[in-house]
Amino acid sequence: MNSEKKEKPKVELILETAGEIFAEQGFRKATVRNICKRSGVNLAAINYYFGNKEKLYQAVLKYHRSIALQKYPSDFGINESDSSRKKLSSFIQAFILRLLEEGKPSLFGKLFAREFTEPTGAFDILIEESIKPTFNLLSSFIKEILGNNYSVKKVELCAMSIFGQCLYFRNAKPIVLRILCKDGYSNENIKEISEHIINFSLKGLLNY
Repeated sequence: MNSEKKEKPKVELILETAGEIFAEQGFRKATVRNICKRSGVNLAAINYYFGNKEKLYQAVLKYHRSIALQKYPSDFGINESDSSRKKLSSFIQAFILRLLEEGKPSLFGKLFAREFTEPTGAFDILIEESIKPTFNLLSSFIKEILGNNYSVKKVELCAMSIFGQCLYFRNAKPIVLRILCKDGYSNENIKEISEHIINFSLKGLLNY
């Protein structure tokens, strides 16, 4: 264990370590024993500070969401005066960074992506606090581009298609990296992916 981890308060250390493990392995595969071992704390610490694994996971989501919002604000840094195309482009670029960048601020994006494919008991909370607001924001940009002649259902399907493109590069990361013969996503790869999804989505929407 490095000196930085030793100096951190125990609760913060557990939340950071648990966030890494939940993002890597998912809620079901992650074990309290492994979290404690990597954190350098005893098993009783989880029960003492959080109660159980489920409550620890909820605390991890809340903790890492607050960190993510410092770098990736809930409005995705989008200006209301921007064009609809610019808003969509900014949204996709920021969302891809949340999912694919490395480092502590991106952990919530990875936990967020996990919930799409492996919902947990915290899913309803995450839906209301993060997923719905993000989905509604994306839908509003799509509606601006398509105009008022399109039904709510079509706007929702378009939003789901864009989410699907973004989440593929996170959830299918091992496959993508194997196909590209790479060990990980570089900043250049992330930029290329976001630009591709932006161009692909805009062309699709404009010809829908």
